Amino acid sequence: MTLFDLEAIGRGLPAAALVPKLEAALRSGRRAVIEAPPGSGKTTLVPPTLANVVAAIGPHPGRVIVAQPRRIAARAGARRLATLSGTRLGQEVGFSVRGESQTSRSTRVEFVTAGLLLRRLLSEPDLPGVSAIVLDEVHERDLDADLAFALVREVADLRDDLAVIAMSATLDTARWATLLGEGTPVLSVPMVPHPLTVEWAPAAGPRLDARGVTRAFLTHVAETTARAMAAHPEGSALVFLPGAREVDEVTNKLRAYGIDALPLTGSLGAREQDAALTPPADGHPRAIVATSVAESSLTVPDVRLVVDSCLAREPRLDLDRDLSGLVTVSVSRAAGDQRAGRAARLAPGNVVRCVSQAEWAAFPAAARPEIATADLTTAALTLALWGAPGGEGLALPDAPPPAALGRAHATLAALGAIAPVESTPAANRIEVTARGRALAQVPAHPRLARALLDGAEQVGSTLAAELVAAIALDERADGADLTALLRRLRQGQTPAATRWRQDARRLASLIPPQPSQHDLTGDAALAYLTALAHPERIARARGQHGSYQLAGGTGAALPKGSSLAGQPWLAIADVARGFASDGSGAVIRAAVPISESLALDAARPLRREVIETQWHEGRVSARKSLRLGAIELSSTPVPAPPHAAREAVAAALAHDGLASLHWSPAAEQLRRRLALVHRMLGDPWPAMDDAALLTQAESWLAPELDALASGKPASRLDLHGALQRLLPWPDAASLDELAPTHLEVPSGSRIAVDYPEIDETDAPPVLAVKLQECFGWEDTPRLVRGRVPVLLHLLSPARRPLAVTDDLSSFWSNAYAQVRAEMRGRYPKHPWPEDPRTAPARRGTAKSGK
Repeated sequence: MTLFDLEAIGRGLPAAALVPKLEAALRSGRRAVIEAPPGSGKTTLVPPTLANVVAAIGPHPGRVIVAQPRRIAARAGARRLATLSGTRLGQEVGFSVRGESQTSRSTRVEFVTAGLLLRRLLSEPDLPGVSAIVLDEVHERDLDADLAFALVREVADLRDDLAVIAMSATLDTARWATLLGEGTPVLSVPMVPHPLTVEWAPAAGPRLDARGVTRAFLTHVAETTARAMAAHPEGSALVFLPGAREVDEVTNKLRAYGIDALPLTGSLGAREQDAALTPPADGHPRAIVATSVAESSLTVPDVRLVVDSCLAREPRLDLDRDLSGLVTVSVSRAAGDQRAGRAARLAPGNVVRCVSQAEWAAFPAAARPEIATADLTTAALTLALWGAPGGEGLALPDAPPPAALGRAHATLAALGAIAPVESTPAANRIEVTARGRALAQVPAHPRLARALLDGAEQVGSTLAAELVAAIALDERADGADLTALLRRLRQGQTPAATRWRQDARRLASLIPPQPSQHDLTGDAALAYLTALAHPERIARARGQHGSYQLAGGTGAALPKGSSLAGQPWLAIADVARGFASDGSGAVIRAAVPISESLALDAARPLRREVIETQWHEGRVSARKSLRLGAIELSSTPVPAPPHAAREAVAAALAHDGLASLHWSPAAEQLRRRLALVHRMLGDPWPAMDDAALLTQAESWLAPELDALASGKPASRLDLHGALQRLLPWPDAASLDELAPTHLEVPSGSRIAVDYPEIDETDAPPVLAVKLQECFGWEDTPRLVRGRVPVLLHLLSPARRPLAVTDDLSSFWSNAYAQVRAEMRGRYPKHPWPEDPRTAPARRGTAKSGK
């Protein structure tokens, strides 16, 4: 049975040469990989080919499902195939995307998004009524598409009758063939590209600044487009920009120049998208200003010129600050080449890149797969529902990064969506709870699903659906004011209003109708649901104007001039990395004021009472704090818990060593004396370095540690007495002989010995004494059983250094004469005998007799 006229559908399409090879491959096996550049017609011709083969092989042919990365591509692909096959959309050819479906019982080819295919797989894993799956544009490495590939591959292993085709526009097909299974053939579409002329048009200033794409650069793109269209009047222009805001701005600028310009983004309604994808009736050239949706999976008619901003918007997860969202980056060269190829599909074309050739050469060769950069919470729930937490055992093109996966599992656990499996010894086994299955029924991020389900009980299902649809919308809120954005959506003052209304109706249909249980309306309702979705983003104002502390731990600031500045509390829907006036490195993109009581109610699981114990300025202190995540609500001093106090003392000692304690002069001297004796004699005398003392702290410092833990200041500790616990008995009795605190000199004075620092292992002990008090002293004193000579600092009567020696006999014989000659005139009242060895030692002057 033949369903589709492939000759009529494929007329003029390079992919027509693929039909016989694909038919042969499908009859010999059920899997294949197709490589064909954008515009070859593979998306149009492969699905009906599959439908015909399936109809010819089996008596009960099922549908061919074509999975696309984006809704706009699924809708456009179905519409184009229906037109070329001469059928009515929704009959033999149909589509199903989020919030919209046109299919019937006679539908044989159905275009869907990868996300919708995932949902069908989770609800009916064996895919009843489906005979073939086409995974289109797998090279884009969309996260949903990667997951769908892995799950479809597992279903195909269990269903011999299920055909699977993966299609890519790049040359990485061998990898996909390996992932699909051994022996999977790779089919290529021969296509000779038309000549493409590349022009470079760098802007005078930067493309990006701390706040995003600069207005000056957008003006440059618009002006470049106008000049290029004037220079190349044949055909239409396709202008690539990173996001909807930039698309709108450049579209308006081009219209101001008198150019027929239409936007093309994923956030537009179906009517606006169709207008951009429909050839103009009068054939007049247009400028289609698009995001990356037009890179490879769409056919934009009559394009002979591409103007590329060379910017793209990609998902990023900042694990350190728990921030996720879209960031603007330079496009990869592979994606840029696909953009450029749109100009040379039908005839010679031109591409103007708004960068220099040197900049282009520095761009990454290919974009990183989304699984490596994005928030994985939704993906982690999908994998857990499939029974393969973390992707274990699946043919994923790339494994999820462990850190991002761990963060996703932590988020799901906090939502009550998953729980550990207690019956298995494996520490990483989890199961999806009933709560998790309920959240998974909502086609949105689990956080938004939580806000919808829990918020409906508080504000009613209709209002909850409207508010969650607004929170989820990828639409820039001027000044980060989410309330103002919602007002514009309700008044239809933004192109995204149509999509918002559709999403709100779809979300409302997923939950039972219920009235509000509380008097939450207006801004309070929006704030409450925002807080339910992102309790960790509840924020309180801090010091600087417009600066906020988030419950999740990071700081963020409002954009300059925001009307929200000065609000004490905010519920934040969107926060991203970027320039912030407070230096936090994060900018609030969408938020709504919230009362403290409502914030505390919405984030009840984050409320906790903690006692923080710390070592500060030589003593242990503790404070009991009431916190909302990282936000301190109140704090009072309390006695430190004993265990925590000991930990604080131990941490201080580990960080600062024994220097964190207060060493009295007597304790310091004892430590230095013992250190010298240990260096000279070893055991049983103990080592005195920090490492040694800390290792055996419990044997000599235990009472003092207990005292510190109880709050006693370090300045009041008796470390001299503590060190004495380390003295070896009975050897301790000889310490004063081995390393005395003082030495008696010939004058009868007892002079303190200055022992070297602990880490000065080669330094000698020092005795600073007036020279006259040493008369009659023949030899240098020695310590530690004669092993260590004392270094004498011989001083003048004014106690200024005259000489330093550890050989007193040599000093009397040699240097003394010169010292005597120089000092006699300066200190005439003090004795300077010719023979110091026989002269009486004196403390005072010669006349005093002392």
